[in-house]
Amino acid sequence: MAPSYKLIYFNARGKAELIRFIFAYAGVDYEDERISQDKWPELKRKMPFGMLPVLEIDGKLVGQSNSIARYLAKQYGLAGRDEWESLQCDMLVDTLTDLKQELFQYRMEPDQFKKEEKKVVLMKEKIPFYLSKFEKVVTENRGFSVGGALTWTDFVFAVSLENFELIFGKESLDRYPSLRALKEKVFSLPSIQEWLQKRPATDF
Repeated sequence: MAPSYKLIYFNARGKAELIRFIFAYAGVDYEDERISQDKWPELKRKMPFGMLPVLEIDGKLVGQSNSIARYLAKQYGLAGRDEWESLQCDMLVDTLTDLKQELFQYRMEPDQFKKEEKKVVLMKEKIPFYLSKFEKVVTENRGFSVGGALTWTDFVFAVSLENFELIFGKESLDRYPSLRALKEKVFSLPSIQEWLQKRPATDF
């Protein structure tokens, strides 16, 4: 019997969108529970570590978006063809997480002067450093991130690049054609297109 899934998150793309992409691509039915902010304090006490997203699998709760995505990728053939490719997937996802943490700190900086300083460092140093490395990887892997074939890491990149363009503008990927092409390739998959057309419109 197929497992029963319920994905619990806010009404946002955020850290849950990667998981939704995997479900969409694999054609897996799941309950997409989107909770309101006013209900979160009550629900928070019931979550494994007081954070979201959480995936309920046959009544058992598990947290951490990348751990959930990695588990689902293994279930549905998106974790690479062998242990080496699986390791490459994990390395790239963890490295991208480092960059996303830098972007999160920039977005959450309340001091406008410090925020502008962080933006300069991001745009001139950190973003070019990371994206040029990722661009090289995707180019060498024939338009994918690992092994010349689709993996969950491609979904991680596609979701993250969507947000990157929203923050910094469409032109922000002009210098990274392979990354842009990867995002467009993922977004053009019929199953992902179907999801994009029906997903709720949210700010982030």
